[in-house]
Amino acid sequence: MKSHSDHSSTPRPVMLCILDGWGHSETDLNNAIAAGDTPNWDHMLATRPHSLLGTSGADVGLPEGQMGNSEVGHMTIGSGRVILQDLPRINHEIETGALAQNPDLLDVIAKLKASGGRCHIAGLLSPGGVHSHQDHMVALAKIMDDAGIEVYLHGFMDGRDTPPTSGAGYTKDVVKELAALKHAKIATLVGRYFAMDRDTNWDRVEKAYNAIFLGEGEIFSDPVAALESAYEAGDTDEFFKPHTVNGYEGIQDGDAFIMANFRADRAREILTAITEDGFSDFDRKKRPQLAAVKGMVEYSTALADAVPALFPPVDVKHTLGEVAAKAGKTQLRIAETEKYAHVTFFLNGGEEQEYDGEERILVPSPKVATYDLKPEMSAYEVRDKLIEAIQADKFDLIVVNFANPDMVGHTGVMDAAIKAVEVIDECIGKLSEAIEAVGGAMLITADHGNIEVMRDPATDAPYTSHTTNLVPLVLAVGEKDAKLSKGTLADLAPTVLTLMGLDIPSEMTGKNLVHEAGGLVNDRVAS
Repeated sequence: MKSHSDHSSTPRPVMLCILDGWGHSETDLNNAIAAGDTPNWDHMLATRPHSLLGTSGADVGLPEGQMGNSEVGHMTIGSGRVILQDLPRINHEIETGALAQNPDLLDVIAKLKASGGRCHIAGLLSPGGVHSHQDHMVALAKIMDDAGIEVYLHGFMDGRDTPPTSGAGYTKDVVKELAALKHAKIATLVGRYFAMDRDTNWDRVEKAYNAIFLGEGEIFSDPVAALESAYEAGDTDEFFKPHTVNGYEGIQDGDAFIMANFRADRAREILTAITEDGFSDFDRKKRPQLAAVKGMVEYSTALADAVPALFPPVDVKHTLGEVAAKAGKTQLRIAETEKYAHVTFFLNGGEEQEYDGEERILVPSPKVATYDLKPEMSAYEVRDKLIEAIQADKFDLIVVNFANPDMVGHTGVMDAAIKAVEVIDECIGKLSEAIEAVGGAMLITADHGNIEVMRDPATDAPYTSHTTNLVPLVLAVGEKDAKLSKGTLADLAPTVLTLMGLDIPSEMTGKNLVHEAGGLVNDRVAS
C-alpha cells in the first residue's frame, strides 16, 4: 500500500453534491447558469479550488462524441472507473453478428415458432443513445424477420435526448429499413412522456399500454405523416399522443414482447404493468398469455425473473459506497424521486441492496405535467432534510443529487431554467454553511451538462438534450489552499475516499484530484 502523510484531522462528513445537468460553457449565450443570479456559486468559483471533469464519450465508457447521461454518470462516479457501457457493448454484438446467436433471442424464436405468434419490439425510437438506439430495434427486427417471424415495432418518441421535433426524420429512416424486411412494420407510436414515465404517473403509462396491447389510439397509415401533422398542431415528440397503425388490434396470446431500451429507470413502470400478476395501478383491460418476455438489460431485481436480460449486468466490485461501508463508515443517499435511483442503484454499480450503515431519503418529486411549471421541484425539501442530517452528526459520507438543472433543462424553457439555477444556488449556499459549521468537506460537481445550453446554437430552437460539455468540480468546503486537477467522473470516488482518509481500492482506475501545495492530500492506494 502506498501512502502519503495524513492530515491531523479528517473532515466529517464528506459531502458529494451532484447538480444533475449543471455543465460548464465557455459562452454566456443561452446559458441559464450565466443568466441566473448566483451569488453563492460565483463566490465559490472566485475563492475555492475548482477544476473541470469529462462526462461524455470514452471518459465514461461511451462511443466517442456520445453525450453522457445520469445513469452512466452515476455508475462512473460510484465505481471510480470507466465501465464499457451498454450502448457500445450492444453495438459490438450487432456488428459481429453475435446478437443473432444470443441464447435468449433464440429462445424467443423457438417459442414463437411453436405458438405461431408475432414478436413485438418496443423502445425509444431515437438515435439519442441515452435510453436506447433505434439501430438496436431494427437489428432485433431483422433477426426475427430472418427467422420468418412477423414483427411489430412499438416506437416511443423522444424529443428530450434529441431535438423536440426530430422524430419524423428518425422514423422515416426506420420505416425505410423495415421496408427491406419481409414481415416488419411500425404498429404504434407514443411519446416517452406516456410510455417512459418513472414517477408513478400510471395514467400516462396506461395510455401507452392500451395502445400497445389493445390497439387504442389515433389511427395512422403513415407514421411519418402522423408525426408531421402533430408538429403542425403544436405537439412535440415527447408528448406525442398514442397512435396505432390502421388494422392493428393489439398483442395476442402466443406473441412475444422484447423491450429494447438499455437504460433501466424509464422502462420499469411499463414492464411492471406488462408482467406483474398482482398489478393494480390501473385496470389492464387485456392481458394476453405471452410466449416470452425479454429485455435488453436487467431493469431491476424485481423484474429480473419476469424479464430475462439479453445483456446481463456487469458485476462492479468495490464501489464508493461498498468501500465506505467495509471501513465501518456511515453514509446517506438523498434525492427526489426523479433522481433517487441514480444516487442509490446506479451509484452502487447496479446493486439495489443498501450497504451496512447506508441510509436513504427519498423526497417525492412534485406532481406537475412538466417541471418548467415548478422549477424549484423539491430542492428546498432535499436541502432541509440534508441540513437536519448534517446537524445530527450521524454520517461520514453524504451523497445528494439535485434534479432541477437536468429536469428543468429538458423542458427548454429559459425562464424556468434560470429559476431552477437560482434555487440551486440558494441550496448550495445553505449546505456549504452547514458543512463548514461541523468541520466537514463538500465537493460540488455534475454528472453531465444540460442547463448551460438552452437553445441550439445552429438553429436557435429550444435545446432540450444533454451536452458533451465538461462539468465543474468545486471543493466548496475543505482545504482552501488545495489544488484540484482536471479529470473525469471516474476520479470522483478516489477523491472522496481520499478526503475521508480511506484507501483507494485497486479496482478503481480513477485518481485522486485533490492536491496540497506540497503534494497529494492523504492519498492512499490499497495494493
